[in-house]
Amino acid sequence: MEWQGWFSLLLTGAVLLVLVFTKAKPHFVMMSALTLLSVSGILSIEESLAGFSNPGLITVAAMFVLAAGVYASGGIDLIVNTFLGNPKSERGALLRIFLPVSVLSGFLNNTPVVATMIPAIHLWARKINIAPSKLLIPLSYTAILGGTLTMIGTSTNLVINGQYQSLTGEAGFSLFDITLIGLPVAIAGLVFMWWFFPKWLPNRSDQKMFSNFREFTLEVLVSPQGPLVGKTIQSAGLRDLNSLYLVEIEREGSIITAVSSEEKLKGNDRLVFAGDTQAISDLLRINGLEAPLSEGNTTLDKESAERRIVEAVVSPSCEAVGYAIRDVHFRNRYGAVILAVARNGERIKGNLGNIKLEAGDTLLLEARPAFVSRQRYNRDFLLINEHDQARLRHDRAYIALAILVGVVITASFGILSMLHATLLGAGLMVISGACTVAQAEKGLDLPVIITIAAAFALGAALNKTGAADLLAQGMIELSFGQAWLLLVLTYFTVSVLTEMITNNAAAVLMLPIILEMTDKLSLNNEPFIFAIMMAASASFATPLGYQTNLMVYGPGGYTVKDFLKVGLPMNLFIGLVTLSILLIGWPLSV
Repeated sequence: MEWQGWFSLLLTGAVLLVLVFTKAKPHFVMMSALTLLSVSGILSIEESLAGFSNPGLITVAAMFVLAAGVYASGGIDLIVNTFLGNPKSERGALLRIFLPVSVLSGFLNNTPVVATMIPAIHLWARKINIAPSKLLIPLSYTAILGGTLTMIGTSTNLVINGQYQSLTGEAGFSLFDITLIGLPVAIAGLVFMWWFFPKWLPNRSDQKMFSNFREFTLEVLVSPQGPLVGKTIQSAGLRDLNSLYLVEIEREGSIITAVSSEEKLKGNDRLVFAGDTQAISDLLRINGLEAPLSEGNTTLDKESAERRIVEAVVSPSCEAVGYAIRDVHFRNRYGAVILAVARNGERIKGNLGNIKLEAGDTLLLEARPAFVSRQRYNRDFLLINEHDQARLRHDRAYIALAILVGVVITASFGILSMLHATLLGAGLMVISGACTVAQAEKGLDLPVIITIAAAFALGAALNKTGAADLLAQGMIELSFGQAWLLLVLTYFTVSVLTEMITNNAAAVLMLPIILEMTDKLSLNNEPFIFAIMMAASASFATPLGYQTNLMVYGPGGYTVKDFLKVGLPMNLFIGLVTLSILLIGWPLSV
């Protein structure tokens, strides 16, 4: 193997190390690798950028728009409200969740499905007197299993199918080819959850962390004739309080957010502080401040066109992770103010500015509308609830669902290719008014799309330079040339990589290696490709391994130990079922 192969191997190793041990964003890391491969001449410009025109990637983008249309029209809510009902037990509640979530996740990006379900599950759990902690991990796992039902159920399936077509020149897989394995695996996984999870999951009562703003916000008035009138926030001593943080000022019916230190106070200004509620007595000792006379609605209950009250989970890729809120200059960096922080289901008390953020923390934020739009792209935070989100277009719900069904029918019967069916469906979502152009744009997860496209270049380099051949030979020697052991090793490798880096990147890097390996031994590559698809989705053991796990982590009040307790057995069980079905149902030799 020449220097190009060794360079590609070292670059692949460096990419994996950076993704595992640093906070660097996957799309930045992958684009850096693409640049090095192109500049070094290992890949031509056309080869480097081929991923951006891959049919699988374009199909993923179209699916994001389809999901945005169903979500914005209230189609998900319509299905959820139809199926939830009034079960009498925890296992009955799980059965009500399983069907709608798994079916929706089979045909939509599971992120909006879970985002819609989280607040719905909280309300429903209070109604049926079951702790949300008994239901939210099953919600995430059901969405993951549902994604394995069809070729469009996850972006990973679509991307692997597209990469397989480009590397082999074959026609690829149809919409329901993976259903032959995904359906029995999903059923087995749901039965496993139904039987064991009511016993294993913690029973934590529903104390919704941010349901009552007065529990963690303090409001005071500036005395009209007091000494603070005319003073700036800084000179009044309100910027550097030990356990409180000034969030906003209500003045003559208008609201001033992200208050500057040089803002001058006026009489009857209503000041909203966030932090330790026990510090109210200390705040009222400041000469010129008094308690508000009205005990009615708080300032935060009032509507403002310039504000959104948002719950968001801190992503592992967020640059603020590991830093104190005060040190990271959160307000200036993100254009939002933290009202409260919850960790492991409990609001952290004390000085907000000194709290060091961790991945999985749930934040209650006051943010401008631009923050919500920006995070659809940046993914520093996973938005799980907007307390004052825009009204859904419920009159378009049936239209959106009809478009989705049409896409599935035309793709499954071969009337149109998956690419053409999804592109046509995405266009119809906008034309029909199920979602606006802006909502369609927000639905496009650009970091994921860029990561996938750039990862194609790394996979192409491994294939072109002979590095994939070397790695394939190593896997053959490790498994002693036994086909069944190679299948087990393939599944295990992808499963471990998925828990450490993005599932799409893990799958794209492994596919050229597996194709080389099966070609050398004259094996049937289909079961090995299905093993990659299934292993890349089967991420249950940690809250950071899969996006929907992270989304339920804070709202469910879970700890990492909770995920390990149920997720490790789930990982092992799903792996065992998947490999058994593949070994029994597919011949390994050609």
